[in-house]
Amino acid sequence: MKIINQIISVFVGALFVFSGLIKINDPMGTAIKLEEYFEVFSTDFAGFFHWFIPISVPLAVFLCVTEVVLGLALLVNYKKQLTIKLLAVIIVFFTFLTFYSAYFNKVTDCGCFGDAIPLTPWQSFGKDVLLVVLIGILLLQIKKFGNKATKQAGIITLGGTVFSLAVALYALAYIPPIDFRDYKVGNNIATLMQPQAPCEYEYIVEKEGEQFTFTEYPTDKSYTFKEMKVLNEEECMPKIVDYNVSSPEGEDFTAESLTGKKLFVVVQKVASTAKGSYDEITELIDGINEKYPDIQVMILTSDGNNFDVFRHEVQMAASFYYADATVLKAMIRSNPGILLLEDGVVKGKWSHRRVPAASEIPDKL
Repeated sequence: MKIINQIISVFVGALFVFSGLIKINDPMGTAIKLEEYFEVFSTDFAGFFHWFIPISVPLAVFLCVTEVVLGLALLVNYKKQLTIKLLAVIIVFFTFLTFYSAYFNKVTDCGCFGDAIPLTPWQSFGKDVLLVVLIGILLLQIKKFGNKATKQAGIITLGGTVFSLAVALYALAYIPPIDFRDYKVGNNIATLMQPQAPCEYEYIVEKEGEQFTFTEYPTDKSYTFKEMKVLNEEECMPKIVDYNVSSPEGEDFTAESLTGKKLFVVVQKVASTAKGSYDEITELIDGINEKYPDIQVMILTSDGNNFDVFRHEVQMAASFYYADATVLKAMIRSNPGILLLEDGVVKGKWSHRRVPAASEIPDKL
């Protein structure tokens, strides 16, 4: 049994560390998921869940760092009894979230492994059920484990805490060190908006009370259609389905935004944007307009409330366009943020804390 417990401890600890490391790379993504849950719970359970939305970011950092620290503590046997109890609490919490997502189809992606490994709600729930069983085995034998810690284990756990917290704060201050989203540098947005492979279908039909399955729809009209299934839905669906850019007048600029050289200034919401960064951004825009006329500056925003007034207040000499708020958050975890594109290919991304000089832009093309 001792060997089995060791295997379980290593597996559970490693999985928590892996999951937590992916999340601390992008705590804003976890915060967005928490906001979705709080919105759902405020409707389905009680309105007070809305109170947690403003603190979703610190909550996300806490949860991400906690995952790493508890997983690491289990691996190095740091106060194992306490660690197992805390793991039990957190996995019950996660299991409830994933079950609720799967059963009621409320939040279709729990973000368990961030954007690196997307899981369906039922896959996420299945993973958590397995962890509940494994942690439950450890919990039932908790008296067998000590609750002391060696000095080395304490140093490793403390080091993991400091490291994971530092990575999370860096990702929030700038942009995630590793970008797993569809808008990462090197990706072609236009290509990802197209099906990745031809769709393959399965047709279920009926004749004289018997069901038949065909990969091509039968020409025999005596068959009665029952159901059609897509066999390779993940491959034949576009990776990006919601990218759309329009002018304030409603004119579609999606294709235009992915043609030629474009510098996007992304402003998700005026109320939460880092207004102290606009002097540098204005200087960048002016420099591009003056020295590099072949690069078009486009301001993308989801804020339809008097954005034009704000644009003039900060003196951004560029036209603005509307895009979906969720899309802008996926494009860059910075408000404001800057993206450089050439014929739809992402060439560069900068947070508002690292606004590039206009002279740096051509080097990326």
